[in-house]
Amino acid sequence: MLSYSFCMIAAAVALLMPCHAQNCAGAPELPSIPGVSGLPGLGGLNRYFGGLFQPYRKEKLPERQWLQRQQDLSTSFDDELRNVLLNLRQRLFQLEGVLALNGKITKVGEKIFASNGKEVNFSSALESCEETGGTLATPMNEEENKAIMGIVKQYNRYAYLGIKESDTAGQFKYMNGQPLNYTNWQQYEPNGKGTEKCVEMYTDGNWKDRKCNLYRLTICEY
Repeated sequence: MLSYSFCMIAAAVALLMPCHAQNCAGAPELPSIPGVSGLPGLGGLNRYFGGLFQPYRKEKLPERQWLQRQQDLSTSFDDELRNVLLNLRQRLFQLEGVLALNGKITKVGEKIFASNGKEVNFSSALESCEETGGTLATPMNEEENKAIMGIVKQYNRYAYLGIKESDTAGQFKYMNGQPLNYTNWQQYEPNGKGTEKCVEMYTDGNWKDRKCNLYRLTICEY
């Protein structure tokens, strides 16, 4: 089976594809990568295995020979699937390298951060991330904060983080409702006192509480 990181790379690519098609500002185009060939269809398998899939075939073969053909077929499928997965694994390694080289993704530990270059309000940014299997970028430590800051500086646009104010003014939480275990507030922040429910990151990596209807850069994590 493919590893979790491969699935995350694929999700990041899904986020980046619309921007790539529109040639978004600040995001260099990626070279195309050929797809993986599919498995042969029923007609092709019948040709390979002498009509084994015809419903009357079993009646024409002794039971032992029929079972042997079934086993051979299963082995062939296993080999074919293994080759497809190995091919896909290699392509994903290549894709990760291309994306990283072009500054399209940033990998920190098990997390991948990516931006589609679009500026939208908080709800739309969160929706874009969730539609591709991720969520808004949420720094849990200094290393992750620096990684997100790198994307913010690349686009020279402030970005919303996956953090919102709780029902208690001045207390912020992650999107899953858990309290923050890492912060990097700008001096004298947060200061919205219940009127600024969202959090944005500046180009220096510092945070500020802001209203959620502003247009900010979309950065997702996977």
